[in-house]
Amino acid sequence: MAEVSDEAVNRMTRLIGDADKAECKVNKLRCITNKLDETQIKAEAEIFKAMADPCRLKILSLLREGELCVCEIMVAVDRPQSSTSHHLSLLKDAGLIKERKDGRWSRYRLSEGAVIEMLNLVKLMNEVKYG
Repeated sequence: MAEVSDEAVNRMTRLIGDADKAECKVNKLRCITNKLDETQIKAEAEIFKAMADPCRLKILSLLREGELCVCEIMVAVDRPQSSTSHHLSLLKDAGLIKERKDGRWSRYRLSEGAVIEMLNLVKLMNEVKYG
């Protein structure tokens, strides 16, 4: 287990008022944080960043219904080709969608069923939040 710094214990002691409890809590926090994988957390943050835009969420929702050509996506989101391509690129880089070339066109689909599950969870959280 990582060494607990005196400063961390001192700060926790000031917050909760008991040095023994503070040391115990800091030790527990150190245990938890030592298990975290910073590389994985950064990769997960990239996925959430890619989803954190209304246009990209709309694209993901469209792709729930199946594969679409980039021209169809452009019309559905009412964006120019350059903007649509930029959003698709971000979603693709995050691993949320896959691209398939079909002649001169690119067709897109969700990369995994897990993306649908993520969208379902967000919808469920909104229902809980807003009733």
